[in-house]
Amino acid sequence: MKLFTKKRVAIAAAVIAVGAGAFVALGPKGEPKVPPSKYRSTAVDMGTINQTVTATGTINPVALVNVGSQVSGTVVELNADFNDRVRKGQVLLKLDPTIFNAQIRQAEASRASATANLKLAEANYHRNQQLVAQNFVSSTALDQSRREMDVARANVQLSQAQLDRARADLNNSVIRSPIDGVIIKRTIDLGQTVAASFNTPNLFQIARDLTKMQIDTSVSEADVGALKDGLPARFVVDAYPDREFHATMRQFRLAANVVQNVVTYNVVLDVDNKDEMLKPGMTAQVRLVVDNRANVMRIPTTALRFTLPEEELEKQRKQDKEKGNVKQVALTPASTPDDDLAFRSASETARMFKVYRLDALNQPQPVDIRIGLSNFRYTEVLSGGLKVGDKVVTRSLAQPKEDL
Repeated sequence: MKLFTKKRVAIAAAVIAVGAGAFVALGPKGEPKVPPSKYRSTAVDMGTINQTVTATGTINPVALVNVGSQVSGTVVELNADFNDRVRKGQVLLKLDPTIFNAQIRQAEASRASATANLKLAEANYHRNQQLVAQNFVSSTALDQSRREMDVARANVQLSQAQLDRARADLNNSVIRSPIDGVIIKRTIDLGQTVAASFNTPNLFQIARDLTKMQIDTSVSEADVGALKDGLPARFVVDAYPDREFHATMRQFRLAANVVQNVVTYNVVLDVDNKDEMLKPGMTAQVRLVVDNRANVMRIPTTALRFTLPEEELEKQRKQDKEKGNVKQVALTPASTPDDDLAFRSASETARMFKVYRLDALNQPQPVDIRIGLSNFRYTEVLSGGLKVGDKVVTRSLAQPKEDL
């Protein structure tokens, strides 16, 4: 009797074990159990995509004037300093006028001497005119006196020009502001000598209006096709990492910059700086919004960069061979026997990518798509074998190591 009972218990245990195994394999409703996915995926959805062009630039005043000196001398008076607001015509500094005053006195003396010589030459000429009329002197003497008078008159003009130049040098020894603005740079100190022999030294740098700034940036040649005047832009600076500023593209300059075979173009953006938070020379990280599309099918951009490991690809090839080739969606026009694709439009091939979609058993299946607008986060899907709700693979999940 006990032996019979033990047999019944063993049979019941075996039945329970088989039933439990079937439950685990099929699931609670008798359906095949879906194995856990080895990949991270994101569902295809509808949304908005903004395409931007990124660049790094420098914030500068719209109008920046370098104030120099046309004459040399020693600074004896300095009336402006960094960050001072100045008016047009305001005296910024004065050079020592001693030499300039001496040059003026010398030029005045030279003019007085030339004027006296002119008077003498004119008197001689008029006297010789009377003597020639009375036949006391020859006409040659009259011509000679006329020449002396013309030379004396020219010397008067020369001395007057020298006097005007000396007075201009004295006037230029007083450096005045050419515009209304703010001094952002000063390179001269009291007692320092200004040497303007070979080139004009820059003494001050004045910004016209710090409430109107501009960003001078360089954009790669690959991105300039989407640029046009009036595009909105956003930028950040290191001084205010938590704040985003707005700008507007004002000018695209045609002169190309080539550095180590890399071609860039200068782009200028206008910035409203009413609160004067932005300072000249700050570095700006700029994003130009070149396109915007709403309610389009999109996938994560990382899905375009995912590829299966080689062993997974080989396994998938064997499965496709056993099941027969799966017909892919045609994304380009069918080629003809005499078409080698050399003259196909770049838009027909350059925007085609392969992504992987998870099937019902969480297995990745390749899908060909053609993409449209793209940024670092989302990419627009124009055509292909995807639909809203499909899960596309973005990366592989780390597999736990098996215990040895």
